[in-house]
Amino acid sequence: MHIHTIAVHAGAETDASTGALSPPVHLSTTFEHGPAGEELLGFSYFRDGNPTQSRLEQAMTQLEGGAAALVFASGMAAGAAILQSLAPGSHVIFPDFMYADFRVLCRQYLPRWGIEASFVEMDKTEEVEAAMRSDTRLVWIESPSNPLLKITDIRKVCDIVRSVGAQVLVDNTFATPLLQRPLELGADIVLHATTKYCGGHNDVHGGALILKHNGPLNQTLTEIRRLHGAVASPFASWLVLRGLRSMHCRMEKHCANATAVAAALSRSEHVDKVYYPGLSSHPGHSIAAMQMKDFGGMLSFAVKGGYDEAVRVSSRVKLFTNATSLGGTQSLIEHRASIEGENSKVPINVLRLSLGLEHPDDLIADLRHALA
Repeated sequence: MHIHTIAVHAGAETDASTGALSPPVHLSTTFEHGPAGEELLGFSYFRDGNPTQSRLEQAMTQLEGGAAALVFASGMAAGAAILQSLAPGSHVIFPDFMYADFRVLCRQYLPRWGIEASFVEMDKTEEVEAAMRSDTRLVWIESPSNPLLKITDIRKVCDIVRSVGAQVLVDNTFATPLLQRPLELGADIVLHATTKYCGGHNDVHGGALILKHNGPLNQTLTEIRRLHGAVASPFASWLVLRGLRSMHCRMEKHCANATAVAAALSRSEHVDKVYYPGLSSHPGHSIAAMQMKDFGGMLSFAVKGGYDEAVRVSSRVKLFTNATSLGGTQSLIEHRASIEGENSKVPINVLRLSLGLEHPDDLIADLRHALA
């Protein structure tokens, strides 16, 4: 079955009690159980699980082609749960460019948990191979990466990692299950901030982990989520389910707009560099073309003139909105180094764009005006 069809129908079974086509939202925090605490209908207490959350997990499992999924209150909660599942003494390899708050979490909390971390240029697989150790338990891939759109050869990294028995996690937020299939490329775990393209409307917060195998890790993560209270709310789960139904249509438009804007920016005399894997000039273009169905709706570009000029451009846009996040219907722009703060590794003249669903000519005209 085509992934577009799965996106429409996954987790969307007709409600058995009413015939409703839209899934019900079960807001109850507690469910009737038997006199000895036995679950009568599969649920007991909200933090242990709820029906709407279960529907979303079923849908995410189908979309990524996994064996099990867990959804969380945020992408950060999902990623943190994976790290908390590792035993003290574990070693993890991260990309040099990754979502900034995950980098902060690694720096501040991994030492407290007895976990060592190495950061490598993940797009250079020889660096991954050199960083591997006998105690490496996890390799964390983010491809395309935030915000410089670096591309990692997922299959090649998985082949390297498999030799020492470690696991591979792929943050698939930028690509979505529609454009990239990490489990089919050899990964063990897929991470999503469902806040972004899965929700698709800048009105919901959530995260998800999809597992290739339904084994002990699933049980461990379920317990971590329960004890830490990082469960997804029923209404948030319902909003993400709603977003999945239209995701394939939205992604086609996001990708088309990004392609058009990237091409226009690459021709601008005011732009030093465009970071978009759909451009043949991008160093990861050939790998992205092999492992992605399209190149996504995110891009960044370096403005000539440094920090002051970059901020001037972001202050002059009329159609783009200066805001954090991505994957919504409206186009956003941000000076990423300022958002990430003093420890940011992003060049100070780089602006990140999340391309929405507007007409590309209008987006290009807005950027040309801002750059002039």
